[in-house]
Amino acid sequence: TEVPLILEMKQCSPPLHRRSPELQPRSSGACPQARALQSRSLPSQQLQEIVFVIQSQSNSFHSKRAEDLERNILKQAEELGKELPRVLLIHQMDRHDGAWTILPLMQDFSASYGRNSSWIFFCEEDTRIQIVKLLETLRRFDKSKEWFLGKALYDEESTIIHHYAFAENPTVFKFPDFAAGWALSIPLVNKLANRLKSEPLKSDFTIDLKHEIALYIWKKGNGPHLTPVPEFCTDDLNSYKAVHCATMFSNFLPVCGDPVKKEDIFVAVKTCRKFHRDRIPIVKQTWEGEAALVEYYSDYAETSIPTIDLGVPNTERGHCGKTFAILERFLNHSSSKTPWLVIVDDDTLISIFRLRKLLSCYDPNEPVFLGERYGYGLGTGGYSYITGGGGMVFSREAIQKLLASKCQCYSNDAPDDMVLGMCFSGLGIPITHCPLFHQARPMDYPKDYLAHQIPISFHKHWNVDPVKVYFTWLAPKMEDSFTEKKQRRIREDL
Repeated sequence: TEVPLILEMKQCSPPLHRRSPELQPRSSGACPQARALQSRSLPSQQLQEIVFVIQSQSNSFHSKRAEDLERNILKQAEELGKELPRVLLIHQMDRHDGAWTILPLMQDFSASYGRNSSWIFFCEEDTRIQIVKLLETLRRFDKSKEWFLGKALYDEESTIIHHYAFAENPTVFKFPDFAAGWALSIPLVNKLANRLKSEPLKSDFTIDLKHEIALYIWKKGNGPHLTPVPEFCTDDLNSYKAVHCATMFSNFLPVCGDPVKKEDIFVAVKTCRKFHRDRIPIVKQTWEGEAALVEYYSDYAETSIPTIDLGVPNTERGHCGKTFAILERFLNHSSSKTPWLVIVDDDTLISIFRLRKLLSCYDPNEPVFLGERYGYGLGTGGYSYITGGGGMVFSREAIQKLLASKCQCYSNDAPDDMVLGMCFSGLGIPITHCPLFHQARPMDYPKDYLAHQIPISFHKHWNVDPVKVYFTWLAPKMEDSFTEKKQRRIREDL
């Protein structure tokens, strides 16, 4: 039975404080007697019937994390004495920019695995999988039926990022938390593939992929809804709950060394004269003091702030002309030693303190364009872009390649974030997604989703106290220092 197996595992595993939680499954064959018990309890074909798909990215930091997870999955399978499963990395399948949206890959999944597999299991690069527990969990579901499995999220109130869907009662619609992993049975994959043959994806926006995939599968009540699976977890690896979980999540802000220096980040704030009195004071009360290099760009020079007039007329929307003027100024007039540029709106709330930690994981000598990723027309060959409200982070190398390409705005009021997405797509420079940046307010996201994040930004002052939002969600706190020390110990254990 399951309980004796877990007890056996605990008896022969090294103490937790001597094991790195990053890639150490609690039941991955930590000793020979446990491996024997596990192997006897699993059908010989079950593991090779699962196709693992890691929702990876091509940036060097992210691809390495995904490859580490791939090796861990294969190592667990090898220790169980089973035939190795197929492990796919999304960024290696990327025939076009839209592979990360998953649905365009369904026909390929169906053609390649529709006859010899039972499940497609998706996960993020920081998802941690206990193979034995995952197999036991999937065994509960009839693989000949259509299943959509995951950890359920829901909106507590209707939100703009979901186009105010289910406004009367948004809690009724469940969608998966990708961090916990999610699974589609092959009959459902085949059905989706057939549907895509007859009904090609529309050229539309991709804003919150997990919600949009659930909507597509649900098909206005004609398809399966998400089935919540309690073993798909986002609990910390050292949580007491982890023993009952098939998946867990490394929920820290990534830190790869010492935080980048304050002087290595230049922050550009986009504003205009009408917001000088109500928005700029909020910036000064909250995050401005975290930054060493900040400039405010406006349509009016006001020395008391101070703001800089770039000579670009203000527009009601888009602001492409202003953004490209900021990029040119950074490249040609700022210190050539400043490796990073961050462009934010005057109503963006951001933690520069945490951003400095995050950027320790990225190489500024690579063309990096980082933030919260959206998409446009990705089912029909469109492009990805970093949505501007949550903040856009550029390496100097990325800006040099962009401006050298002569790609530019088609008008001053063109949407700057989308034009940048088109330009970088044309250059073959990938967008790097980080879910810690947020285009909307904290209440626009499910509580369970934010629970495994240390957020870097939020956006909008509408119907909130922005100072309170900053000090609740973003201000440097004691736990930030605690987390950094904890992660340093983890790196030393590796």
